[in-house]
Amino acid sequence: MARRKSLAAQLLQAYRDSQKAKAAAARGAEAEQARQAQAAEREAAERVKQEARREREQAQAWMRAQKEKQAQRTAESRKAEQIVRDLEKRQAARAKELEQKRRAEAREKAAAERRAKQESVENLRREAAGRTAQVEERLEELTAVLIDRPGGLPGLRLEAEQALGEGDFEGFAVAVERALGSIRYPEGLGGARRAAFAPESRELILEIELPVQAVVPSVTQYRFKASAPPAVVPQPRKESECKALYRDLVARLALRAIDEAFAVTPPSLVDGVAFNGKVHAKDRATGKSIEPCLISVRVSRETFGELVLDEPELAPVQSLHHLNAIVSQHPYDLEPVPPVVTFDLTRYKIAPERDVVAGLDSRPDLVAMDPIDFEHLIRRLFEKIGLKSWVTQASRDDGIDAVAVNEEPLIGGLCIIQAKRSKNVVSAETVRSVAGIVNDKNASKGIVVTTAWFGKASWDFAPRNRVELIDGRHLKALLLEHLGIDALIGLPKLPPGWQTRDLN
Repeated sequence: MARRKSLAAQLLQAYRDSQKAKAAAARGAEAEQARQAQAAEREAAERVKQEARREREQAQAWMRAQKEKQAQRTAESRKAEQIVRDLEKRQAARAKELEQKRRAEAREKAAAERRAKQESVENLRREAAGRTAQVEERLEELTAVLIDRPGGLPGLRLEAEQALGEGDFEGFAVAVERALGSIRYPEGLGGARRAAFAPESRELILEIELPVQAVVPSVTQYRFKASAPPAVVPQPRKESECKALYRDLVARLALRAIDEAFAVTPPSLVDGVAFNGKVHAKDRATGKSIEPCLISVRVSRETFGELVLDEPELAPVQSLHHLNAIVSQHPYDLEPVPPVVTFDLTRYKIAPERDVVAGLDSRPDLVAMDPIDFEHLIRRLFEKIGLKSWVTQASRDDGIDAVAVNEEPLIGGLCIIQAKRSKNVVSAETVRSVAGIVNDKNASKGIVVTTAWFGKASWDFAPRNRVELIDGRHLKALLLEHLGIDALIGLPKLPPGWQTRDLN
């Protein structure tokens, strides 16, 4: 029984065993807890690992995505850069092409400008040469205007001869004008021609329009000037040379006109020509129109025929002096000369002549004479004094009874005559009217002759206005002196200042 333990021991052992069991259970529980804790930890760790792995994977995926994106961006960037580089290359190529084109255009433009400049220079040179040639050609025309006279002019006489053969003096003058007007002249040199015919003196009165000074070229030549810009510049002609050329030209034109006048008129009918050469111009001082006479001459056909007009060494101005012409000393300055005859006769109707002197009584009464006979008596008086006179017709005579011409070279000219067969004083209005006609007809003077007398107003007015007054007693004295007519003046009363012997 020795081996049998006591109860207490058994209880103790049981206790101990229970404690151990408890302890073992506790340790087991603790171990289980530990195992569970470790499992939880392992699970947590696994979860952490998994989370970490997921995060790594996500990070890696994100990194891969970023890398892909970066790679894509890089590829896109490289592609963009390539595009930019390609674009830049194309732009550079285009710019280079444009620059080359611009330079080529610039070179072409510069070449074109050089060609244009050279062409312009050549054009200017040609223009200078052409204009110089025109000047020289014009000078040749001016100097040859006398030698280059047309032929066949006698063939133009027929119409004039027919008119004159019918006694139509006015028609004869018109036919001469027409014939002279048909003759061709260089441009600017063929002015108007006007003609009149004086049958009693067998003289043709000719007036021509001379060209103005501008017809003479004011330059000697045109030259090219290589300035900036280049230009054609005129070389002015010396004023003295212009004046000499113009003086020579108008002399040549005068000689040619006279020669043509003789050529178109029959020698059997026209013995001489009274010539005036005038210029239509403006007075530089007043601006008014003027018509100065630059050349005036009266020459017979025989005397003029002595000139050799085709002689190249003929000096036209000297030829005119040889013909005793009145030539302006300064024609270029329009310095006038008095005409040997005034052309305005063509404006008046010429009445047939009447020999009233032969039919007069030994002592005719001027106041009782027929008015027409009185006018013709006045004409005969002026002719005897030395004037060449024509009596106008009574109708539409502009208040003019007679037209007389003083042929004195220096003091002559056209005279407008008004004859008043009156018993009363001649009014001042009549004298003023004659002065107005003198101005209108461009006459040298007016003459009012009467059987009566003039008042103080008329005597004061007349000398200032180129009008000469001849009263009855002066007329009586002139008739006795020049015609041997001892006339009476049957006035009803003695005029103021007169004496009885002035009437009887």
